[in-house]
Amino acid sequence: MLIDFHTHAFPPKIAAGAISGLSHAAGGLEPQTDGTVSSLKEQMAADGVDISVVLSIATNPKQQTNVNNFAIQMNQEPGIVAFGSVHPDSPSALEELERLKAAGIQGVKLHPEYQNFFADEERMKPIYRKISELGLVTVFHAGQDYGFAPPYHCMPQALLGAKKWLDGPVVAAHWGGLGCGEEVLRTLCGQDIYFDLSFGYGTMPKSMAQAILDAHGPERLLFGSDMPWHRPQWELRLLNSLDLSPADREAICFRNAQRLLKL
Repeated sequence: MLIDFHTHAFPPKIAAGAISGLSHAAGGLEPQTDGTVSSLKEQMAADGVDISVVLSIATNPKQQTNVNNFAIQMNQEPGIVAFGSVHPDSPSALEELERLKAAGIQGVKLHPEYQNFFADEERMKPIYRKISELGLVTVFHAGQDYGFAPPYHCMPQALLGAKKWLDGPVVAAHWGGLGCGEEVLRTLCGQDIYFDLSFGYGTMPKSMAQAILDAHGPERLLFGSDMPWHRPQWELRLLNSLDLSPADREAICFRNAQRLLKL
């Protein structure tokens, strides 16, 4: 079994524009799907993925309701576990979190670059506390971002600061922080934080991936791809090059996610 904990899809009406804009902003990354759920499912079948966690992002307060309506709709699709999102500047963020929980959504994605907040800002405390109260999983885009210039808003130290207000499960995307291997090793490894392994193929040196695996332990790692930007089979090539036991590989590929999502 294979659970991909980090994917993206968009409503059909905006998928083409969203993919084009994001690709351009990230320096011309070539998408591997057309941005729709149906295209994601085609790649899941091709790459042997059984379940994809689809992460939505409310990039402004006005988008919040529509983004989450789409997540709630996607969450009914076989093989899809959809996460919602709230925007820090939305006056209804706390109520929206309650709506997501009531609709059966298990987690939220926060993207400090697109949403323009530092992960450890005091103003995020009420949102983090509400997320914790509701028992939701929080996924952060962590580390650098190809579409933005520094300073970055969710580097490892800031993520650790946010964790003090989050009692529930926290997932730091991209091996704990894109482009932050040494700092992840110093700051986050050994903490009660999950790392998803998305977007590591071709960007994460094998030696650093092995060091993070050894220091953090397989029980807090989640397989992920970042579809449509990387394919699951690419990320499996990196994972399969590492020194880990069959049981540890199973934990990373699906057992940890099964436990976290209560599947």
